[in-house]
Amino acid sequence: MHAATERLLKDFLDSVGPAVPLVALWAHGSLATGDYQPERSDLDLIAVLDSPATMDHWRRIKAVHRRLRLPPAELLHCSYMARQELDDLAGEHITWAHGRIFRRPVTAVTRRELHEGARVLYGPPPAELLPPVSDEELARFIRTDLRDYWLVKAQARRRWLQDIWVDLGMMTVARATVTLREGRLISKLESLDVLAELGAPETVVADIRARRYGTPPPVLSRFRRGRLARAFVRSAIRRALA
Repeated sequence: MHAATERLLKDFLDSVGPAVPLVALWAHGSLATGDYQPERSDLDLIAVLDSPATMDHWRRIKAVHRRLRLPPAELLHCSYMARQELDDLAGEHITWAHGRIFRRPVTAVTRRELHEGARVLYGPPPAELLPPVSDEELARFIRTDLRDYWLVKAQARRRWLQDIWVDLGMMTVARATVTLREGRLISKLESLDVLAELGAPETVVADIRARRYGTPPPVLSRFRRGRLARAFVRSAIRRALA
């Protein structure tokens, strides 16, 4: 693991532990799968609390995150789940991400990731606290997410000029397709090979790989890249849902 990232995780744990009734702290996503790319990947964390967060906890959580100064603090995201609410798939939990605090669910995909290979930073592992997600619940969430979120977002052109939408949209569709087809989760790195198998535009896949892994980028305008990515995402979602 990257030394600066390890220092940041330790600093965060040392700060958040006294601020909230912390039971466990887990890392998922690239931090847990071995696909972590320093200064590029998000640091996705889940904190389990012994009781529902109060307004005082809200203020303390904001203060903890705002005081983090070590790089890459701006990429550290954390959802705070009360142990009494762990079985509620639709429940919304306090989350710090992208420099702000809000509520959002901890998805079925995240819950499955935690069970399959969380990195335990503090407390007991997910298997001891978090109810498992069934294959039916996982597939239902993915199909709803593709239909009601990504297919809708793929209707508008402007957002697909941004790196984040191209990268996340393409990789999400590839990962979702594999899960619906085979019932397993794959990493973002694996999704790039799946994109090639699904017939994704080679230049767009190479563009994503270059940003994430530092390989030579292709010569591709944002307008052409956005058009190709958006068209592929729409087509791939329809195939996945068929």
